[in-house]
Amino acid sequence: MTKTNQKIVPHLWYDKEAREAAEFYVNIFPDSKITDVTTIHNTPSGDSDIVSFELWGQKFAAISAGPFFKINPSISFMVNFDPSRDKDAREKIDEVWNRLSDGGTALMPLDKYPFSERYGWIQDKFGLTWQLILTNPEGEERPSLIPSLLFVGDQCGNAEDAMNFYLSVFKNAKQGLIARYPKGMEPDKEGTVMFSEFSLENQWFTAMDSAHEHKFSFNEAISFMVYCDTQEEIDYYWEKLSKVPEAEQCGWLKDQYGISWQIVPSEMDEMMRKSAPEQLARVTKAFLKMKKFDLEELRKAYKG
Repeated sequence: MTKTNQKIVPHLWYDKEAREAAEFYVNIFPDSKITDVTTIHNTPSGDSDIVSFELWGQKFAAISAGPFFKINPSISFMVNFDPSRDKDAREKIDEVWNRLSDGGTALMPLDKYPFSERYGWIQDKFGLTWQLILTNPEGEERPSLIPSLLFVGDQCGNAEDAMNFYLSVFKNAKQGLIARYPKGMEPDKEGTVMFSEFSLENQWFTAMDSAHEHKFSFNEAISFMVYCDTQEEIDYYWEKLSKVPEAEQCGWLKDQYGISWQIVPSEMDEMMRKSAPEQLARVTKAFLKMKKFDLEELRKAYKG
């Protein structure tokens, strides 16, 4: 592993609010900070802020790049409050809920449910959704923040298939729990995934099917950046994951389930952060022309 010890980084797309949203989140979660803000010029959306930040010790990225994609609940973030790890977990879950509620909307109220003493699903004022849960993991500890994939509409029923596909693509991968819908949970079909979890390169994910009527599906507003050290690695992930040719752009691709990934060289962060304005302009100009990233070309642009 080079520059980033977190190989997969969730990436959020905003119209203009990337910096404001990152500041909002950093003030809510413990062990959080903004690590970098870079503005790139002359993109198709004009000037774009690129914000790198950490929430509860996990890396995130956000961009302000125009009103093209709107964040929706198909990808949310599960927030684990674990009383065995933190004696104030119950107070903390309420506090975080209250702060995320500022201008937000509850999708499922913070309450007691069959699967948890305390759980709630909230959409914050920026549209991002969070599932707050009081957990008491028997066995293996889970990180505090976990991206959660909801397979709905024509993707409903694909959660298990997708999990197995990702487990086959990423080298360092393992499956965790899987729970299926029993009979009598209509419209959810018996045997489809009620809850599952899996880890790719030490990044945990959860995935579930939902046959209920939802007015959203996966889109580019939340994507996952995969940091690669070599061109071989970039080629490998690109070839395995890209299934929608017209979605290929500037390192972005879309897989067969409609989930977006960005296959990026690990060096790219350094190129963006440490470069003089004219270097940044050259690198930006070079990558805006690319579909899959060409590491040599980017290095040339950086060096000038």
